[in-house]
Amino acid sequence: MKGAVFKDQILSDRERKNLDILEVIRRYGPVTRTEVSRITKYNIVTVSNYVNNYIKKDLVIEKGLDISSGGRKPTLVELNSRNCFVIGIDIGPEYIIAALTDLSLNMITKVKKPRPSDSMEEVISKSIELIYEVIERGQVEAKKIRGLGLGLSGIIDAKAGTVRDTDPKRGKTAASYISIKNLIEREFGIPTFVGNDATVAAFGEKRIGLDAEIENVLYMFSDVGCGIIIKGEIYAGAGGSAGEVQLNFENAGEELTRELGLFRPGSINLGIVQAAQEAVKTGRQTLIKELCQDDLAKIDVPMVVEAARQNDEAAIEILEKAGLNLGVRIAYLINLFNPEIVIIGGGMELAGDLILEPIKRMVRRLAFEEPASMVKIIPSRLGENSVCLGAASLVIREIFIHA
Repeated sequence: MKGAVFKDQILSDRERKNLDILEVIRRYGPVTRTEVSRITKYNIVTVSNYVNNYIKKDLVIEKGLDISSGGRKPTLVELNSRNCFVIGIDIGPEYIIAALTDLSLNMITKVKKPRPSDSMEEVISKSIELIYEVIERGQVEAKKIRGLGLGLSGIIDAKAGTVRDTDPKRGKTAASYISIKNLIEREFGIPTFVGNDATVAAFGEKRIGLDAEIENVLYMFSDVGCGIIIKGEIYAGAGGSAGEVQLNFENAGEELTRELGLFRPGSINLGIVQAAQEAVKTGRQTLIKELCQDDLAKIDVPMVVEAARQNDEAAIEILEKAGLNLGVRIAYLINLFNPEIVIIGGGMELAGDLILEPIKRMVRRLAFEEPASMVKIIPSRLGENSVCLGAASLVIREIFIHA
């Protein structure tokens, strides 16, 4: 898919074994070869041969001895956290975040800056600045950085090699992600991969935040995007744009727009900020007015959540309505995909039960009993780091496959 990070891969036997063995070492290390064999169900000779090869390549190191139940003590192995690093970038609607991690997905350092409101050229220029900054802060030799993953907000078209911004304030412009990828590769000399932010975030949550046995996951990026994991693998669709849970209302007309209102996005913050601004503007008695010091531009989701936690009636109502509206979409998606886990992210996780409870209430009301009884709806465990760590995770997956 022209360098997109979500490519349909039919893995060879060797690539599948690489991925399985190294992922077990990442998740459980330090671990013995015997334990790796037990978990992967590959015989001990195969595991030992593969691990010895990783040691030669400096991907894995031996570390001390495990407790023995009799006889020779087994050697522990773990990923080499001093020799190989990756960078994950989140180019979101509001911020750009760059994170440097080791092979075990331990974050070394992170940089976060507001996203420029100008052209994509300005956005990429700012992203490159952040990459240099995160490398400098991490004090890592450039030659040890093995790859870079990029999560972009917008609709990916892998066939055309473009990403289209869906924010009307920025003019819904399209840009070539192939150009973005090539520009970064030329600048830093490392392989670069590109994908949609919600899809990248879903993989990050699956790889880092959830048990390995969980295979079917939806990640809700507010109400503007959904990352989909099916049987442990990313589902990105024919062109990389799967997971857009909003409809295109540009040519819908007034009547259809009104009829299908629940499928119209409430923006990156579920319309919470706009509703709070309206409450202050219309003179409603609310703590939000005091917290924002009469400056509507200062209102954000954490401020509304803070007011709600202090039992502010207006703030509680705003979060309740946002949760119920999001719950309608989630109920439909639960019926469609029958997931084990639905993760609420995109900043909405900050509200905790204030938004999770109305979502769950709407799911119980609208989803069929069988899929609704199986699913757990939880807040994002990675928070604002889900996209950048997800992008790093996908690059590490590529490293493992080709070890």
